[in-house]
Amino acid sequence: MQFSRRNLILVAGAAMFATALTVQAAPPALAQGQTLTVWHAYRGEERAAFDKAIKLFNEQNQGGVQAKALPVPFDAYADKISAAVPRGTGPDLFIFAQDRLGGWIEAGNIIEPIDFYIEDDVRERFLPNMMEAMTYRDQVFGLPFKYAAIAMIYNKAKVQNPPRTTGELVTWAKANTDASTGRYGWSYTYADFYYHAALMNGFGGGLFMTDGAGTLAEPTVNSPANVKSFEQLMSWFKQDGVLPAEPSTALVTSLFNEGKSDIVFSGPWFLGEVAKGIEIGVAPLPTLDEAGGEPMRPWMTVEGLFVSAQSKNKDAAYELARFLTTDEVAKIMALEGRQQPTNKNVYSDPAIAKDPILSGFRAQAETAVPMPNLAVMSLMWSPMTTAMNKIVKGTASPKQALDEAQQMLAADIANLRKSR
Repeated sequence: MQFSRRNLILVAGAAMFATALTVQAAPPALAQGQTLTVWHAYRGEERAAFDKAIKLFNEQNQGGVQAKALPVPFDAYADKISAAVPRGTGPDLFIFAQDRLGGWIEAGNIIEPIDFYIEDDVRERFLPNMMEAMTYRDQVFGLPFKYAAIAMIYNKAKVQNPPRTTGELVTWAKANTDASTGRYGWSYTYADFYYHAALMNGFGGGLFMTDGAGTLAEPTVNSPANVKSFEQLMSWFKQDGVLPAEPSTALVTSLFNEGKSDIVFSGPWFLGEVAKGIEIGVAPLPTLDEAGGEPMRPWMTVEGLFVSAQSKNKDAAYELARFLTTDEVAKIMALEGRQQPTNKNVYSDPAIAKDPILSGFRAQAETAVPMPNLAVMSLMWSPMTTAMNKIVKGTASPKQALDEAQQMLAADIANLRKSR
């Protein structure tokens, strides 16, 4: 008889449940004839690596359930999940970042909680903070698959010793900046709030205050720590003059490829844009001299494997998610997909440990923090983007702009609560 963790939890008595946990030594055999559909938004080598992982699952489970991966265009992905899954026309398993988690859970009928599935050895296979990203209101809703966070990316031909502190960074940038020729020793898209979060978190700031259960208490956009972080940014931009004006992603990429900026703050997605012939290094973001030596703490985006609440094959979908977080698959995704797996064991593999890119981003994970997965996260982007534009363009002080953003966000949250 097929062993089902879900049925065990729902049907068995307490004694039977305890006995089952003691004898459970291996994942259940998966029923024949089932086909699992997995949605993702991967492309290029990342997609090829993921397809290889799915093929491996199917080969190891010949005669049992089989998996089929379906790529979905990223721009339409979130809306497609929101529309298709509740109607039962979506996948059995899907991969997405944790920032949408709270909203989808509050909407209902989209993501299945999986606390009752997860064995201790599975919980322990991940890097620190990864399970936190998959947890909402003290329940676990997914297994972390891979992560991304911004780090310091530098041209190794120009930078032999990457700066470890902001004091060292600013000193180096001043010596390598000539605004008249369009050269800046250091650049990043600092007007994008996602990038600024590293500085905000480093100063001890944040966007929301929550209680112990993860329930939203109130927004804290205009906290003193947040204001200080923006004042520091403007000091680098205006007083020190080491950052370019209007730093779009395209501009930062162009500056780096043309040798006009040798250090950038960006994530793994930047690597595919680097010109051939440039040897890059990756190191953690510098510590903040201006905040007592605290590290910059970029947001970490964690992509989770989520079981659809409408799947007719939930047990099998979890087993696929479990397989996709194993050491074997993590190595494929790291070396062939050039991604950062959440599996901690894989970073001890010699081929990965000696890879300067993978190990560099792995080092940054030590101080990165998961992006909040609260249901109200989607309401934050508009007021914070408006605030950043005003601050960077000098039309409002950091305190003024953040006070306005606080009012806008508080009003939007109040309206959302009234509509429920």
